[in-house]
Formats: sequence, C-alpha cells, structure tokens
Amino acid sequence: DVQLQASGGGSVQAGGSLRLSCAISGFTFDDGAIGWFRQAPGKKREGVSCIDTSDGDTYYADSVKGRFTISSDNAKNAVYLQMNSLKPEDTAVYYCAAGRWATITEDEYDYWGQGTQVTVSS
Repeated sequence: DVQLQASGGGSVQAGGSLRLSCAISGFTFDDGAIGWFRQAPGKKREGVSCIDTSDGDTYYADSVKGRFTISSDNAKNAVYLQMNSLKPEDTAVYYCAAGRWATITEDEYDYWGQGTQVTVSS
C-alpha cells in the first residue's frame, strides 16, 4: 500500500522560505518519480516540480524556476521542496505524488498524499 505524507507548510511573508517534506512508503523509491503539485483557491491543480528518483533528474514549472529546489533522500524515502523568495501567488495547497515517469503532468501519477497549506502574505 503506497502512502505519501506531505508536511512543512505554513504562513510566511513574501520573500520568505519554506521547506516541504514528503515521506513515502510502500513505493519502489529508486525506480520512479515524485512530483509536487499545488492548487490555489478557485484554480486547477498545477505541476510545480518533480524528480526522477532513479537518476536524480529534476523538472520545474517556469513559475518556480530559480526559486524552488526539489531533492530526494533515497535512504529515507523522502523528497523535499525548498521554496525560496516566496510570492503571494505561491499560496496554495501543496501535494506530493508518486508515479512511474518524471513529469509535472498530474495524470501520470498514481498515488497522492494529503495536502499541506502554504500561505504567503504580501
């Protein structure tokens, strides 16, 4: 049974930083992908970043390039999203998901964790 647990959300002011964590169990961690997605109120869920856990390749949405960094700790079956220079438009519920292919297209992900709220105030 694959389970994902996202944590680390909170409230920060614009320009601040947060680090999200995703703990994964029951998933073949070194042969797949973990993605981060977000959904703001009234908007569709969008892909933020993903990492190929077999080779470490990473991908980012244009809106977060240069500000967010995804990383993995295969020994701990965990993936992190370091978010710097946060903007009010980053406010959303953030989800981590596990799948077979490294893409920020949500249809490719089979397993989802619960979300963690990130609120950025101006």
